[in-house]
Amino acid sequence: MSVGTANKGFSPARWAAGAHAQTVLGAVLPRVVSLPGADVHDVEVEAGTRVRLLCHWAAAGTRAPTVLLLHGLEGSAQSGFMRGMAFHALAAGCNAVRMNMRNCGGTEHLSRTLYHSGLSGDVRAVVEWLAARGHGRLGLAGYSMGGNMVLKLAAEGAPPSVRAVATVCPATDLDAAATQLHRPVNRAYELFFLAGLLRRHARKARRVPDAYPRLVRGLPRSVREFDEVVTAPAFGFAGAADYYARAAAGPRVGEIKVPALVIHAADDPFVPLTHAVRAAMNANPAITLDAPARGGHCGFCEGAASFWAERRVVAFLAERV
Repeated sequence: MSVGTANKGFSPARWAAGAHAQTVLGAVLPRVVSLPGADVHDVEVEAGTRVRLLCHWAAAGTRAPTVLLLHGLEGSAQSGFMRGMAFHALAAGCNAVRMNMRNCGGTEHLSRTLYHSGLSGDVRAVVEWLAARGHGRLGLAGYSMGGNMVLKLAAEGAPPSVRAVATVCPATDLDAAATQLHRPVNRAYELFFLAGLLRRHARKARRVPDAYPRLVRGLPRSVREFDEVVTAPAFGFAGAADYYARAAAGPRVGEIKVPALVIHAADDPFVPLTHAVRAAMNANPAITLDAPARGGHCGFCEGAASFWAERRVVAFLAERV
């Protein structure tokens, strides 16, 4: 049952109650966790493209449920919240699999292409790879861009091994997010993401110049411009607007049938939960929407080493898988 604006117990740290403080601290504060060594697997998601998985197996192995974790824009399997969720999943008796999206986590050599927000097919391929190896009870968890991919896969019809999905601040309306990110108050965030995207493009241009030629007419000045001149043509979209329309999960959340948790703070500074998407989520009995007043973008920091959303996501999934 959808919850709308219920807080579900999140209370921000007193010294970090603001949206920007929550956003920054959620990204930069280290997680005080200890993870066992990971089995590393490079999984082919399409011809010539592999993604890297860091797999932590519970004592029960394939008999244990498995939680597949996806990061956000310019993140990796080493992002703090990925490590935090893996720790909580293992503590709950689940296997934890941290997935690097294409080129992330030092894997540029595994793919000829960059990534984009609509690559739900990559997640499907990893789910099928895990299921083929006996991991038949899966929960999917995604933050921001990864959250959009998880919801998009669920809307398209997830494989039967996927029993539930959970997302934190999913970018379900990419056009609205690009607009919000370009506001002057959010310019520092945009420049951070844009710098990372441009560095990633430069590395890819050196490796596969036929697919990613150098940008010779001036560098993009916004994430939307980057998507217009790099992402869209590389993946066959007509432009950034076409990419945003076809890659966003928002228009399809009404089609989700597996149990789904969406955590989205009302004060998220640059990934809005639009009225249309909120209404569609509230109308879908499969979706539980937690919308605390505070939390920023993927922050939800309760203290120096306490992050509410990570525990909430794992508890939701562990209950259902």
